[in-house]
Amino acid sequence: MRTRYPDLAMKRAFNLVLGTLAMLAVALFSAFISMRLAIHGREVTVPNLAGLTIADASRQASSLGLSVNLENRFYSPNIPPGHVLAQSPVPGSSVRREWAVRITESLGPQQVAIPNVIGQTERAASINVRRLGLELGVISHIPSPGESGIVLAQTPGPNIATAESPRVSLLVSIPEEVEAPASPTAPSGFVMPSLAGLTLPAASARVGPIGMRLVEDVNAFTIPEPGTPRPALPPVPTIVAQTPAAGHHVFKGEAVHITLTN
Repeated sequence: MRTRYPDLAMKRAFNLVLGTLAMLAVALFSAFISMRLAIHGREVTVPNLAGLTIADASRQASSLGLSVNLENRFYSPNIPPGHVLAQSPVPGSSVRREWAVRITESLGPQQVAIPNVIGQTERAASINVRRLGLELGVISHIPSPGESGIVLAQTPGPNIATAESPRVSLLVSIPEEVEAPASPTAPSGFVMPSLAGLTLPAASARVGPIGMRLVEDVNAFTIPEPGTPRPALPPVPTIVAQTPAAGHHVFKGEAVHITLTN
């Protein structure tokens, strides 16, 4: 009879440990389920904003807990001015709440021809570009004989009526004996600009004046067939990824690897 008590005590201890482990497993499983619900409960599906006005796009994104970040503006013969031309992430993507949806605004058909500012001073060229409602793009400097501070080249070229972007970049002279300034627009070193949302010609215009070249990588997305209501992407290929990334220090002659929509 005495030998039964240790066996009974051991059995009770074993049952106690087993019950504790079972409760711990249940608690861990419940915590895992709660965490999954919390994570996925904060996710939303990105709506299709293409074709909406900027105000309507902002309201629709806000109703889902998202924000809108206007990054680019391009001419478009198909999308009315003030409407969303493209967006990233694409519609249907799952993102966290408070995520910023980057959009490109349509400027409608091009109304103004690109002015000829070659031969003007940098200040005069800048004023003339902005006076027409255009944007000043990259201003690069290059050693050149003759007067300093004169525009030697521009992109897009003068009097072009089929530009894709309202941004005009300038190449400005500096004295040959003076080393180019160490700035984002210096020929020896630059800060890589963002090319996201740009078409290939627009991207070339942005990096061309700083002596960089574009290398196209594998395409990432496919543009909807013509006639699809409110396409999520513009009717021409645009850049969705780049290497080096925007903000990185780069040098003249480097290659910029880009991924275009298809």
